[in-house]
Amino acid sequence: MRADFYLIQKPRFRNEPLLLVCELARKASDAGLPCVILARDMAQAEQLDDLLWSFDPEAFVPHQIVDEDMDEEEAAVLIAAPEHDIALRPLVINLRDGAVEGAFDRVLEVVPADDSARGPLRERWKQYKARGLELNKHDM
Repeated sequence: MRADFYLIQKPRFRNEPLLLVCELARKASDAGLPCVILARDMAQAEQLDDLLWSFDPEAFVPHQIVDEDMDEEEAAVLIAAPEHDIALRPLVINLRDGAVEGAFDRVLEVVPADDSARGPLRERWKQYKARGLELNKHDM
């Protein structure tokens, strides 16, 4: 298992951090890797849903928000708000406040440019390290 931390540096992502999430989801979709995005709340899930349709006119990322009536096999990218229970996929993009528990191959953590928001992510780094995950940092 592996954890990748994406530190936001570029102005494009500083102004709209969810654009980085869209780019990561597109790469997963293009690679044929099923992905789940763990959104902080339903409002963020809906914002991501809108952005995945519009962030790049050349891109198509098959996605949907998790709900009771959905078929998990339909979309390469699932967006899950906390109120919906979902099985983890091999790739998890975590936007929630805590470390991801459970079975996955790789978790992606988006680290905001704001230093005050980085403290909890440093703790998450330590948690993943203690669990034996391979850790990587990427400046974006």
